[in-house]
Amino acid sequence: MADYQVTVSTSYLDDAGTCDHVFIKLVGKDGESKRTRLMDSKGESSFTRGAVSTFTVSCPVSIGKLVRIELEKQPSQNPDKWFPTKVEVKSPEGDTFKLLICQWITDSEVYRFREGIEPGKPPFQKLDTGIPPPEEGTSNFPSDRRQTDSKVPRFIEGTEPGKQPFQKLDTGIRPPEEGISFPSDRRQTDRKVPRFREGTEPDKQPIRKPDIGFSSPAGDTYNFSIYCHNTDSEVSRFREGTEPDKQPIRNPDIGFSSPGGDTYNFYIYCRNTDSEVPRFREGTDKMIFQQKSVEFEETRMATFEAQSAYFPKWFRTLPDRNQRERDYRWHEHAKGIPHCMKAEDLSDLPSEVQFSFIKDAEFKLTAVAGLAELYLNGLADSRENWLDIDDIKGVFRSKRTDISDYVQEHWKEDVLFAYQFLNGVNPMLIRRCSALPDNFPVTDDMVFPSGQFSLENEMENGNIFLCDYKRLEGVKANTIHGKQQYLMAPLVLLHKTPDDELMPVAIQLKQTPAEDNPIFLPTDSEYDWLTAKIFVRSADFNEHQVNVHLLRTHLLAEVFAVSLLRNVPRTHPLYKVLAAHTRYTLHINFLARDRLISETGVFTKFAATGGEGMVTMMQKSLSSVTYTSLCIPDDIAERGLEDVPNFYYRDDGLKLWDIIHRFVQGVLGFYYKHDDEVQEDDELQRWIGDIFEHGFLSQEGTGIPQSFTTVAELVKFVTMVIFTCSAQHSAVNTGQYDYGGWMPNTPTSLQLPPPTKKGTTSEATMLHTLPDMGTTANAMASIWLLSKPSFDFVGLGESLEDHHSHEIPSSHVTAFQGELQALSARIKIRNKSLEVPYTYMDPAVVENSVAI
Repeated sequence: MADYQVTVSTSYLDDAGTCDHVFIKLVGKDGESKRTRLMDSKGESSFTRGAVSTFTVSCPVSIGKLVRIELEKQPSQNPDKWFPTKVEVKSPEGDTFKLLICQWITDSEVYRFREGIEPGKPPFQKLDTGIPPPEEGTSNFPSDRRQTDSKVPRFIEGTEPGKQPFQKLDTGIRPPEEGISFPSDRRQTDRKVPRFREGTEPDKQPIRKPDIGFSSPAGDTYNFSIYCHNTDSEVSRFREGTEPDKQPIRNPDIGFSSPGGDTYNFYIYCRNTDSEVPRFREGTDKMIFQQKSVEFEETRMATFEAQSAYFPKWFRTLPDRNQRERDYRWHEHAKGIPHCMKAEDLSDLPSEVQFSFIKDAEFKLTAVAGLAELYLNGLADSRENWLDIDDIKGVFRSKRTDISDYVQEHWKEDVLFAYQFLNGVNPMLIRRCSALPDNFPVTDDMVFPSGQFSLENEMENGNIFLCDYKRLEGVKANTIHGKQQYLMAPLVLLHKTPDDELMPVAIQLKQTPAEDNPIFLPTDSEYDWLTAKIFVRSADFNEHQVNVHLLRTHLLAEVFAVSLLRNVPRTHPLYKVLAAHTRYTLHINFLARDRLISETGVFTKFAATGGEGMVTMMQKSLSSVTYTSLCIPDDIAERGLEDVPNFYYRDDGLKLWDIIHRFVQGVLGFYYKHDDEVQEDDELQRWIGDIFEHGFLSQEGTGIPQSFTTVAELVKFVTMVIFTCSAQHSAVNTGQYDYGGWMPNTPTSLQLPPPTKKGTTSEATMLHTLPDMGTTANAMASIWLLSKPSFDFVGLGESLEDHHSHEIPSSHVTAFQGELQALSARIKIRNKSLEVPYTYMDPAVVENSVAI
């Protein structure tokens, strides 16, 4: 008995897995196996998304050298499609045969695949162009090239489905008449692609042959697919390419080997949902300045437009850049905030950026489940106030986390209050205080009544910290259920004690000092101090949601993504580095604008900054955004927080930044050897130019670069983009329900104004200040939905290998993934010793993109 080990890899693409039955037949030189269903020893198969599964196929005797495999997918109870990427077959003799698949299998037909001519080179894949075969007698197979190796040349007539290497394409144009010639009496002395046209009779079609090939003196072969009439005396120009319409299913990696031994790779990464003919450039990671000049592109465009009337109907599509600009258009959602993608409906989003079926279904079911529980509890529409603090525990009985339980138990304590400024969902406001603001008249007697410390000395020693919510000053508070809400702009002073604990020592709830604006202290009555902290936590919720979360991650991530998709072709190194970090961002942001911050959105209805106040808040926030504040090493230094103890956001974030920076530097440094290469890359410059204009509204004071002049500038900015879309979003999003699941710790709005003098608060006034039952329930449901990890979560560093074909960039991907795994292990070990573990920057929980 001869046993063959068959390893099948399924793509990481959305919906790539299948539950259908998969069969295989191995065909060798000396025989073939039986049609065998692929199952493991337990009788189970595994072709889920991203799976790599190994099976045994047994034959009575060896079948010899593998010639091909035959794959077949038969429907189960719920038929679906499947996207295998490759199959490896290991023979009993120890030989390994690798067959690249990389295509959707959607039916129950038998698909046949052969191994590539040379190890590591793609095979000739099955193509299905949807174009009828040419009529009998219209095809021929010229072969005038010299064979210089021992390989068997393959030439097949292109009318039989499944045959690959040099297929004849039916263009809809008559074959040229006998006698038409293509003279070339000039000597080729370089490696450039030669251009020829037939010039003896102007009215004849000079180059109507689907495939024209030229061999250079260096031995390279260039193939041209020409499908147009030449009716004038202009020189027609054509790029080297392999029949652009023969991209049957736009999968991540399609490769073709030329007769000269060269391999051309085409990277697609988009869904084909219509009958248009997609066109792709050869994807060997080239920048635009390495491929063509601006003048050539302009000439090509003019020629394209002039000749489009003569093209067959199926060939008439706009050039790639124009199509991208039509698909991804800028839109001003509101004045003074970053622009977004123009889309009136979800269907306006290109399919490549929409949720997968699984993601979409899960998102809807999660929302329905949350609301259903609220309605069962009778809370969703309630306008009653809370009468007992313990009643709030019944809002979500089944939706709890370890940290939300901890917060519920310790929310009144000063230690937890201060801890959240460092390691909660908004670690972006606290800064070291070297001098008290003029509008915060705190004295030594207030904060150090025992005389043990003085403010001046403690500030000199770096032990005093300030949180100033001045951006909330003047923001109009919302009206909820017909009742005016209240939103303060407090100042909070904190002190680092000798035992390295951060503690609050003073709170002023309004920006302007006054007799009716007292400074609250830990020595005040229980409810005076607790009420002051509640107003701070409510202010922090609104500052966090609008500025730190919505603006600085979601909206900026959308700007980065739209500019990338508009300006950068899929073969560009920048696209390959950033593509994974745009996944689902445009879709989730459309939903946010439609369901959270629209006129009827949850945030608009139930948050203090909802409605008019939100736009004002975002405008203020954008004016305060700087390039420095988006780069965590610069931001930590600027806020003076380099040596604050127990600051895990900083510790983990800086390590993540360094890992991302090394990865970006390694990959982009491979493509950009010199600064002038960056300066000459028009696509790169358009990308950053759009970001500056549409993301930061051309405000030079932000420090955002308007162009790139050095490789170092490019590497730092791309590092910031990846960090913002992955690690930073995780830090400010993932823990929302941990700290907001217990509403008194993070009230979205408050119903009473702050006390104007001390000694006037009680438990009853505190309960009446908190949001009513309906506001509480709806806000908590939204927070739970938006911080819940999705089923098709793709972690930081995952699925990057599909974007890189060169060995060196691929090695940087492997190193990047290894460093992330090592950091994750160190974080897990550290968290075991923490009372409140900090997990939000653990690479294992950091998603690649803003996808929730």
